[in-house]
Amino acid sequence: MARVWKFPDAINTDDILPGKYAPFMVGDDFHRYAFHHLRPEFAEQVRPGDILAGGRNWGLGSSREYAPQALKRLGVAAIVAVSFARIHYRNLLNLGLPALDEPEIAASLRDGDQVTLDLEAGTLQRGEEIFHFHPVPEFLREALKEGSILAYYRRYQKFPGEA
Repeated sequence: MARVWKFPDAINTDDILPGKYAPFMVGDDFHRYAFHHLRPEFAEQVRPGDILAGGRNWGLGSSREYAPQALKRLGVAAIVAVSFARIHYRNLLNLGLPALDEPEIAASLRDGDQVTLDLEAGTLQRGEEIFHFHPVPEFLREALKEGSILAYYRRYQKFPGEA
């Protein structure tokens, strides 16, 4: 079972990880400051496997990779939102965090809900209620198992200049 952490519309990368807590400013434990201004308890209370639910335009703002990196380090399993800022969406996937663009599911989830997510089956279950979404493609599931898209390519592909 995973806990749902519900957030409103227009969560930006500075909401996820305020710039003053960027890795180049505080070192390797920057993830401890995720959502510091909005939900100070988040970084301490989030558990591996928890899911974030957001509104419209999740991740807008600057293209800070350390924002999704902080969420990944905390063990967030996925983000379900009404919509995503495109560059942030790509950063999430590149770093190995599933980003589900599912407006109806995101809108129906509540803070503290206990859910079970199955990316392969394309289901999210809350009690007896089952939400369906397009299953995550096999390629992306494989990349997520490797930890990120880059890790997947490093394992299965040869880059120019590599032996």
